[in-house]
Amino acid sequence: MRSDRPVFIIGCPRSGTTMLQLMLHAHPRIAVPPETRFLLQVYYHRRIHGDMRVPGNRRALAEWIATDKSTKFRELGIDADAYIRRAVDGPGSLGSVIGEVFRAYAERFGKPRWGDKRPMYSKHVDVLLRLFPDAQFIHLIRDGRDCVASLKEMPWFTLDVYHAAAIWAATIDRSRRHAARLPADAYHELRYEDLTADPATELAKICAFLGEEYVPAMCEPRHLAQVAVPSRKVWHSNTHRAVTQARVGTWSTRLAPWEIALCEEVLGRRLRACGYDVPAGSGASVRHLLAYRRTAARRALSRADQVVRDRVNRMREPGPLAAMLTSGQLSQVGVPRPRAASSELVDR
Repeated sequence: MRSDRPVFIIGCPRSGTTMLQLMLHAHPRIAVPPETRFLLQVYYHRRIHGDMRVPGNRRALAEWIATDKSTKFRELGIDADAYIRRAVDGPGSLGSVIGEVFRAYAERFGKPRWGDKRPMYSKHVDVLLRLFPDAQFIHLIRDGRDCVASLKEMPWFTLDVYHAAAIWAATIDRSRRHAARLPADAYHELRYEDLTADPATELAKICAFLGEEYVPAMCEPRHLAQVAVPSRKVWHSNTHRAVTQARVGTWSTRLAPWEIALCEEVLGRRLRACGYDVPAGSGASVRHLLAYRRTAARRALSRADQVVRDRVNRMREPGPLAAMLTSGQLSQVGVPRPRAASSELVDR
């Protein structure tokens, strides 16, 4: 039986996750849409939405997902009314109502398997596993100095270099925990630099991890950029071009000397652990180091507060969370695996 497990692409913002999204979307069995904005919002407001075993609650939630501008549902190109009907008629769980969106998107392209990409998902892997128990995660790592340089240039990033460096550091720290905790068939890690240097080799490894056959078309993601990358996202213009290493190592000219020194001091241990060269003795000033540590501490405290609040909310959840849409998800929530009836999911 061929896999129907959902796939999530995670990583620090500006790590190349959009390029990887397009590469996976080029696979004939996998569809990965543009970034949506409803999955985490729905989860963290689950008490408001009520018990999803009640059809009326499923309808209300599906209508919000399909009509609220903040969800980006309109960019998926799927019929809102048809999705709402599917959600109401489908399994009574929060993950199922959410998952029906992605299933409908995959069906738009005639594909049996779906994925999702959002860098900040790296902070919420436990949440994604609660909603989709058999999910697989692909973590794309990029040199932290390049990520910081790129984040500084984004029109939507309004924070400073200290925040940018702290975001990369926290993402890497979480990746180490994911690698240690998740089974080998649930978590795969690769570097942006390796992916752009030899796309075929790295994509073949990803396909092996996913239980799929490698398809050479995955190496040409630019052909899908007009379909899967909204035109308003001008910062993703490079996805319309051939895969290249042109941006690798450009931090040396895009960061100020003091920013380079700071990044190499506070990120150096993690950079080396990921295989990047970092000279000894960065020369970062005490003032910059203290500013970074204050920023990193505030961010860690904010994240810890969110985790605590969520643990409290878990004691008062109104209904089931786990999706019941794939063979693996059904088995993990105690529902017998259905007999394969579709040739799309059977390897003949």
